[in-house]
Amino acid sequence: MSKILFTDAQVKKLSKNKWIKSITKKGITYTDEFKYKLVKECEDYKKFPQDVFRECGIDPEVIGERRYANAADRWRKQFKETGEIRDSRKHSTGRPRIHELSDKEKLKRAEAKIKLLEAENELLKKTS
Repeated sequence: MSKILFTDAQVKKLSKNKWIKSITKKGITYTDEFKYKLVKECEDYKKFPQDVFRECGIDPEVIGERRYANAADRWRKQFKETGEIRDSRKHSTGRPRIHELSDKEKLKRAEAKIKLLEAENELLKKTS
C-alpha cells in the first residue's frame, strides 16, 4: 500500500471520475473498463500509463508514480497470464493456507479463541 494519503478534496474530486470505482484516503479502486483501457492502450508501448491516466482525468502526480506504475504492471501481467483482469483483493483474506486444518488444529484454534474472548470479558468487567 502506498504511503501517500489522499486529502478530502482529492477524494471528493476523484470519486466523481467515471473511471474510479471507489476511493478512500488510503486506497483507490479503478473500474474494470479503465484497467482494460490502460492495458490495451499501453500494448506494444503505444502509450505510457501516465498518459492514459491523464487522458481519463486522473492526475498521475496526485496518485503517485509508484502507485500508477505498479497498478499498470500488475494489470498487464494479469491480462497476459489469464486473459482477464480482476481485483486481486476481492477474495483474499491474507496469506493462503498451505493445507486444510485437521480437526485437532481446528479445536486448538477454537480453544485459543475462547481463551482470548474470556480474557477480553474479564478485562471489560474490571474496567466497568
